Amino acid sequence: MKSSRLLSILLLLQTRGLMTAARLAEELEVSVRTVYRDIDALLAAGVPLRADAGHDGGYRLLEGYRTRLTGLNADEAEALFLTGIPGPAAELGLGSSLAAAQLKLRAALPPELRAQADRMRSRFHLDAPGWYARDTGVPFLPQVADAVWRGRVIEVRYRRWKAPTDVDRRLEPYGLVLKAGRWYLVAGPGPGARTYRVDQILELSVAPEGFEPPADFDLAAHWAEAQAGFHARLHRGEAVVRISARGAAALEGAAAAALAETGTPEEGGWTRAVLPIESVDHAHGTFLALGAEVEVLAPPELRARIAATVEELARRYGAWPNTAG
Repeated sequence: MKSSRLLSILLLLQTRGLMTAARLAEELEVSVRTVYRDIDALLAAGVPLRADAGHDGGYRLLEGYRTRLTGLNADEAEALFLTGIPGPAAELGLGSSLAAAQLKLRAALPPELRAQADRMRSRFHLDAPGWYARDTGVPFLPQVADAVWRGRVIEVRYRRWKAPTDVDRRLEPYGLVLKAGRWYLVAGPGPGARTYRVDQILELSVAPEGFEPPADFDLAAHWAEAQAGFHARLHRGEAVVRISARGAAALEGAAAAALAETGTPEEGGWTRAVLPIESVDHAHGTFLALGAEVEVLAPPELRARIAATVEELARRYGAWPNTAG
């Protein structure tokens, strides 16, 4: 829509300053000729635009001109009020700032959009952690976040899962990631950044010196790569199974994806597939949880382990006193 495009041009110039017609056309995915027409429309509407000629020229807003957030449509206004999750913001020490920002945004909206945004907030509540996640607290999160923002080296005592469990580390904090309600710190030094759970930091002090992250470091790209590597290391084996439709519906993640890719339908609604497993021990518990909805065909060690467990359960429950009737 032209009105939406005009607002986009206005906001681009307000936030980025001088921009050429070619650059605006690239951002908006329109022709340069369309940008010229839109600029004429903004000038006709009284927007104080200035055109600078020459190789380094372009369009800019006159100094001091600002637009209000009156160009938001209903969907955009509602979406903005869903982006602020109060729990994580409070953990970062930004709870009051988030509330103030939302108050200012609400005040800037026209009455009809303000009502719709209020309705969105009353109907949707975002709660990031899983059901069975324990609230252990993250006491050092504000200090870590401040060190990330200011580029300060931190010295921590950190608890890891293998011995020695408590270790001292000198870290360059590159960024923070919130995953399933848990905060992770991505830190150097060096290009081989590592990941640390913030709730496992036992002590923390901020060193006097600062640091600069690697120039090519991209937090989102690093996290995606680390996640892919984690899953590749996690699933080091395979199991051949027959699984019912009910059992298949209970699969998640890599197992569900593998079922869709390798599954071969059989009679009675069952499917034969090759599923990734972390280890025989882990798969033993996973497949037992599916009960009679799955049959493990291979590897033999896993099939034998499950068979032995089932036999033991049959003996145990078979010997249970029958109190019925």
